[in-house]
Amino acid sequence: MIIRVRSPEGMHRVEVGLSDSLRVLLEKLAPLMKVPAADAIVLTRDAQGREILAEFEQSAVSLGLKHGDMLFANVAPSARPSEEPDSVKAAPRQSAMQVKQAAVDNELEKEDGLIKRKRDAKMCKHGANAMCEYCMPIEPYDAGYLEEHGIKHMSFHAYLRKTLAEHKIGGDISGALPVNMPLPLEEPEYRVKQHCVGGHAPWPAGICSKCQPSAITLQRQPFRMVDNVEFASADVVDTLLSFWRMSRCQRLGFMYGRYSRSADVPLGIKAEVEAVYEPRQAWEEDGVRVRVGTDELDAEMAHVDAVAARCGMEVVGMIFTDLTPAEEPNKVLYRRHADSYFLTSLECRLAAFMQAKYPNACRWARNGHFGSKFITCCVSGNQDGDIDITAWQLSNSAMAMQRADLMVPSSVPSKMCVQKPTDTRYVPDVFYRYTNEYNLPVTANAKPAFPVEYLLLTLTQGSPLTPNPAFRSTTPFVIENREHVHTVQTLGALKRHISSALQDPERLSVVLADFHLLVYLLGQGILGDAEAELVCRIVREPMEAVQLAQELMASGGWQTLVLMLNEASDGDLNAQPPSAGTSSTSTTQAPPPPSATPWACRHCTFENSASATSCEMCALPRD
Repeated sequence: MIIRVRSPEGMHRVEVGLSDSLRVLLEKLAPLMKVPAADAIVLTRDAQGREILAEFEQSAVSLGLKHGDMLFANVAPSARPSEEPDSVKAAPRQSAMQVKQAAVDNELEKEDGLIKRKRDAKMCKHGANAMCEYCMPIEPYDAGYLEEHGIKHMSFHAYLRKTLAEHKIGGDISGALPVNMPLPLEEPEYRVKQHCVGGHAPWPAGICSKCQPSAITLQRQPFRMVDNVEFASADVVDTLLSFWRMSRCQRLGFMYGRYSRSADVPLGIKAEVEAVYEPRQAWEEDGVRVRVGTDELDAEMAHVDAVAARCGMEVVGMIFTDLTPAEEPNKVLYRRHADSYFLTSLECRLAAFMQAKYPNACRWARNGHFGSKFITCCVSGNQDGDIDITAWQLSNSAMAMQRADLMVPSSVPSKMCVQKPTDTRYVPDVFYRYTNEYNLPVTANAKPAFPVEYLLLTLTQGSPLTPNPAFRSTTPFVIENREHVHTVQTLGALKRHISSALQDPERLSVVLADFHLLVYLLGQGILGDAEAELVCRIVREPMEAVQLAQELMASGGWQTLVLMLNEASDGDLNAQPPSAGTSSTSTTQAPPPPSATPWACRHCTFENSASATSCEMCALPRD
């Protein structure tokens, strides 16, 4: 019989036998389409490519093909012949084995993702062992379910299932990728394509429709890469807040933890935050200055990342404070809301930069990565005047605009400016959609500025009901990079911190379970790789922590450390920190010397001892 095949090369007629397999048809079609391999051809029943024929070993009859039927063929994008020089050809399509996904992604791919429903007593008329449209399982991206449960953004894996459903793929998707199916996910790209073969001079001397990016239309992204942020304990954030309580200045830190499944959203992912590391930064009352992208910061964070990796963790995001005391005691100003802004344009650009720095590996994406799991948390005041945390991510479009250098912060916090074109920067048309006062959709030009809300994705946050943090130490070690508030990490501070536990392996196993201590200790170069691995295993394996501490105490590297601690100075560089105002960058007046009589806190009225410079109850400074 003859099968008609329509392809970009034209109409083809392929003669196959009734018992010939689909692979035979593809092998006969490959030379007609000038394709080197038959596996590179995507064969579909419809022109839109929704129903793909992938059963290579089945016969034409078993597939329901008859004489004169018409099929549609195309070439997978990764297999199309390139006219570019060999030196600039794109890398071949990455297979599932080449892309190393996160463990949580591999786990979720094994799930079918269906949402089970109970029998409806009113609508279901069948027996207990039957099923109907009112009780049958629904897909994780079902619009009605998401709206009913108030889920504004579906999870990434729900979005992936929705995309694969268009290609008739469902259930367990953890197996090998279909050979002849184009990868469904592709990140937006707003930069000019390099090495264009349009016959013109390379950009910026020339440009054509093949190499210039398309117009950008900003709209709400329907999915998010991470759905929930879970802090292992209240101490994780309280440690960061202690800097603000001492100095009344803001602070930024990088959150370390792991990604795991979230039960709150179908096929959801949550970030479990175990610790916050504070990099070198300049502190102000209204913000922080961090030298992001410098070699100095990258070297500092590389060491922290290595320590976290030994503990089975990774960087999951960043967190910063934006707190201003209110006139009412124990309250802070409520500044971030719908009538002002949630994240400033400067913070959005920083978040987009960090997300682009930590891309999410994905085997279903054409370039091997899609989006980012990096999250941004802000500690600020809520409408009740209490300290609260909000969690955010930026859309893939924001990451692409950052990579293409298309946006720049404005003096208005809620507005992001579009860069002006230059000789080396091509700026495509940028639009955004909104609903006007007549409830009609309107497309507006985003130049010169547009609302940052078009780039934001909201996340939920919270803490477990029964905290079980990996870092179990109850007496925190000195926090890093706080020299300007008289908090310094030294061998003397380490000696005072662990001296009482040097002979007690059980207590030592608890004292060493401190992320700030581990980063400092392993950065001194005293312990070898074997001892460093033992220290980190105490965090990873709490059930074996005492036995591991005994092994550590018997090691040569640890005994060398004990000798050095015995010779360390007992001088305390960590004096009581001054209140806000003693730094050269602060404008608050320094507190007067304490009197000889007890004093009452002006914030909570608690009566403190005469020598205390901060309240023992609310931790706020004396003045």
